Amino acid sequence: MDIQSGVIAIVIIALIFAFFAIRNGLRTIRSARKMTFYRLRRQREATGWRLLGLAVLVLGIAVVLPVYGLPVAYEYFPPSPTASLTPSITPIPSITLSPTITLSPTITDTPVVSDTPTVTPTPFIPAAIQALFQSAVTPNPDAVFSQLQFTTAGSGYPAVNPNTLFENPVGHMYGIFTYDQMLPGVQWTALWMRQGQLLYYETKPWNGATGGSGYTDWNPSPDKWAPGIYEVQIFVGELFEVSGRFLVEGNPPAPPASRTPTATDTIFPSPRPLFTPVLTPSPVRTLAPISSGTTTP
Repeated sequence: MDIQSGVIAIVIIALIFAFFAIRNGLRTIRSARKMTFYRLRRQREATGWRLLGLAVLVLGIAVVLPVYGLPVAYEYFPPSPTASLTPSITPIPSITLSPTITLSPTITDTPVVSDTPTVTPTPFIPAAIQALFQSAVTPNPDAVFSQLQFTTAGSGYPAVNPNTLFENPVGHMYGIFTYDQMLPGVQWTALWMRQGQLLYYETKPWNGATGGSGYTDWNPSPDKWAPGIYEVQIFVGELFEVSGRFLVEGNPPAPPASRTPTATDTIFPSPRPLFTPVLTPSPVRTLAPISSGTTTP
């Protein structure tokens, strides 16, 4: 038996002894009350109380012994290390593969032209739009823009009911953002694209402050909002700053019907001469008188 097992056995014996001491002490006190003689009754009661006190003392020893007794015992009798059992390695039988039929290689058609996926390039401004730049201010490379928030409820900040999913008909769309460290007069550009195809752009010198909130908007006719993924890209000069995407679902409304011109037969009056010719009478020839011969008397 080791020290810990011995301490546990002592604690159990002490608890059993305390139980019997308490029971005998209570019985002694009850029996003393039935005795007639005072001195004998007092002696019997004193014996009962002593048994109860002894039971309390034994209970205290049973509580203190496991907590403080084991460390003290280990100081005088240090435990010796116990060798642990080392499991032996059991060899696992290996699975023997059965021979399989080897298929003869088949001829694989190699395509002449293989489609190699291309890497998505960094967003850039088309050269046709760069030709429209008016500003000569050098962009600040430390300018920062927040993520775009899309809404159809107006251009105010903060955005009202921002979302990334819109149902047709959409209408007027706003891309709202905040910015900082912008330079007045620098060229800035916003490109509105649908699935990689440019639909709308705006480029002009910056007329706002160095920091605050701004927006870019697009208001096409409702029939122009085809379903798909739309992307808005923001540039300062030629530097790409931020982009945002939203999804449009549902078919757009039909375009308004336009009047088709119909051919009508129009009768034009025959042209009239501007001038009426006036007939000029031909000249009348007059015969000169023929002089008659005169006779001299």
